[in-house]
Amino acid sequence: MQRYGLIGRKLGHSFSKNHFTKVFAKVGLKDHRYDLFELAEISDFPDLLKNNLELQGLNVTIPYKEDVIPYLDELDPLAAAVGAVNTIVIKNGRTKGYNTDVAGFRSLIGPMAIDLRDKGSDVKARALVLGSGGASRAVAFVLREMGIRFRIVSRSRERGDLTWDLIDPTILRVCRLIINTTPLGMQPDVKDAPPLPYAALTAKHALIDLVYNPEETVFLRHGKEHGAKTVGGLGMLNAQADEAWKIWQEAAK
Repeated sequence: MQRYGLIGRKLGHSFSKNHFTKVFAKVGLKDHRYDLFELAEISDFPDLLKNNLELQGLNVTIPYKEDVIPYLDELDPLAAAVGAVNTIVIKNGRTKGYNTDVAGFRSLIGPMAIDLRDKGSDVKARALVLGSGGASRAVAFVLREMGIRFRIVSRSRERGDLTWDLIDPTILRVCRLIINTTPLGMQPDVKDAPPLPYAALTAKHALIDLVYNPEETVFLRHGKEHGAKTVGGLGMLNAQADEAWKIWQEAAK
């Protein structure tokens, strides 16, 4: 039996098990299995590996994408550059961390072809990245690649450029691309949303939510109400999972 799985603190929202179970069935891999492993603390990670020696790969979700790094034997260069891991290869008793969120977010933002310039101006509007965790690091990496200036919103100034209480309509007028990397609005707390002055949104805005369950969050609904373009996180989930599967297949050779 070849086992794979997902680690995180709470996994009731996750579609990963269903996704990979379908992948395995589609290609006839009856000896492959994907499980969910809720860890109360990341310090439980070594015991998980010790007690599940047949594991060959893991995905990592909130809140352990950064915290898992000290427990790994090696990092892929991209994961090291991003500073976050969401995919792990386990081979010959060693662990190596990768980041497939970068590929996932590239796939999400690329087809949007968002024009962040005002007509008649060469000045690009900025992006606002909500949250400062592991997913935020991948988003920031891609925005830098694209040459999009951005500011990160966090509960602490040590983790971001702005704290939530500083977000006002003026900032939203400048930052017309808004990306939610927090779990706010995720199942089961579907009524939650990032605390923003949503009345300042316009048809010139674009909102991306990395939350994929539910498919349309309150955050995205607020955007639609003001004419903004909105994109949910399901496409990113599938793209990063496909990339993780490629990495695991290559490692298994």
